[in-house]
Amino acid sequence: MEKKHATELAIIANKVRKLALTGIYSAKAGHPGGSLSIADLLAYLYTDVMNVDPKNPKMDNRDRFVLSKGHTCPALYGMLAIKGFFPEEDMKTLRKTNSYLQGHPDMKKIPGIDMSTGSLGQGVSAAGGMALAAKLDKKDYRVYSVLGDGELEEGQVWEQAMFAAHYKLDNLTIFVDNNGLQIDGDIEKVMNPNPIDKKFESFGWNVVVADAHDFDSLENAVNIAKSTKDKPTAVIMKSIKGKNVSFMENQAGWHGAAPNEEQYNTAIAELDEIIKNLEATL
Repeated sequence: MEKKHATELAIIANKVRKLALTGIYSAKAGHPGGSLSIADLLAYLYTDVMNVDPKNPKMDNRDRFVLSKGHTCPALYGMLAIKGFFPEEDMKTLRKTNSYLQGHPDMKKIPGIDMSTGSLGQGVSAAGGMALAAKLDKKDYRVYSVLGDGELEEGQVWEQAMFAAHYKLDNLTIFVDNNGLQIDGDIEKVMNPNPIDKKFESFGWNVVVADAHDFDSLENAVNIAKSTKDKPTAVIMKSIKGKNVSFMENQAGWHGAAPNEEQYNTAIAELDEIIKNLEATL
């Protein structure tokens, strides 16, 4: 990937982080840690990879995206807003009464949302169903889904792993946000899912390990997924919870806590500085 374009993607990702934090701060509730860790992936998928149209959110041949870890929807909402699905200003209505932007994605109310999610394990299962539907209907759209590493504790994740491998869903790519932390702390201490890559391989998946914050690594993973036949692909994304906000990085306490005014201002200032430095290199 050209360095200039990677820089442009990084700027988008940090704007996504700003919007996510603005929504969470305005709501006084939400999940910043995991929202910040997936921002780079969202920037890459929605800018370079997925066939979507903000003017026609339900077009038949669109690529599908399912945020299985639905609690990190502030990042997805931020990306959709930047893409033009709805106004960025609406992020300040997150979780408020009568707002269409609630604490988990709602496909009936939010343009650009392909599946309502929240109960962990169900989103990635729906993504498998979408991929099978594409095969049955002889459609060429692809399905992408993001789940958390803590979400791997859900048995339903492994049911869909069997399902996707059995039906050879090579049009399905899932990304495991492997930041190592869940609401109760270190995933290895709560319920160790490792080795994640070997487990998906044993279920018959193509597996790629990638850096969630390196666009060349993400591009390589997606290219491998697209070229793989007769197997779904699981991308194990090594990520940093709370990425690019110094006091949130690698802190399980920021899984589901909103920043106060001082913390919010500090976080936005840090992200603004990152964006400013990136823009200076263009």
